[in-house]
Amino acid sequence: MTDVLELVDVSVVRGGTHLVDQVTWSVAEGERWVIVGPNGAGKTTLLQIASTYLFPTNGTAAVLGEKLGSVDVFELRPRVGMASAALTERLPRREKVLDIVLTAAYGMTATWHERYDESDEDRALFLLDQLGMAAFAERRFGTLSEGERKRVQIARSLMTDPELLLLDEPAAGLDLGGREDLVRRLGRLAADPYAPAMVMVSHHVEEIPTGFTHVLMLRQGKVLAAGPIEDTLTSRNLSLCFGLPLVVKQRDERWSARGLPLHA
Repeated sequence: MTDVLELVDVSVVRGGTHLVDQVTWSVAEGERWVIVGPNGAGKTTLLQIASTYLFPTNGTAAVLGEKLGSVDVFELRPRVGMASAALTERLPRREKVLDIVLTAAYGMTATWHERYDESDEDRALFLLDQLGMAAFAERRFGTLSEGERKRVQIARSLMTDPELLLLDEPAAGLDLGGREDLVRRLGRLAADPYAPAMVMVSHHVEEIPTGFTHVLMLRQGKVLAAGPIEDTLTSRNLSLCFGLPLVVKQRDERWSARGLPLHA
């Protein structure tokens, strides 16, 4: 199985601080990874490297077989889909939802003078339908709820038929209904054998969709554990990761975690 992402001894140093420290990790075709860890663990930093928007200070990073520093990232980026809160903030609120998805085909965030053919529009509408947003195609992006905007951005991230899909805390800020709707849709995407390899960042194991195969656990920029999710996402590992006694349970392919009660 071919690696779509390979990091070897990767470190990112800013102001003398290691945001990630000697991380070695790889993602193969067809795998669905979730990265978990506390705030400041380096989760988003790894995603920025995987999206080619950040280069390591030390070590080597290869994305879709191309080594960063030896490839034109502008040619590589259309092959990587990315959904994040930072990107959502750059999307114009005045644009129609359909155009928000369509413009991804040109690597743009707003319409200009580009022209789209019928097949582009059909694909954009299909992706919106997959995320439950087809009925909102003519709405202005700025009129949507937080959860609706997140689903539109995921549809946008799939527009170029990427080989790697990166999701940075897609359920953050959603209420229970919004979270569960998004998680089940991501679970359906994860189960699709034609879907790209996926990497999702989350603080909460409850947000891990069904069908995710692996977990990477980070603490203070270092890899604490990595591997198949059912072997790696254990109470011991999660407790070490968050520095708190935690009990992890799995039921119906979904995960939950709770802290042990305090004793007087």
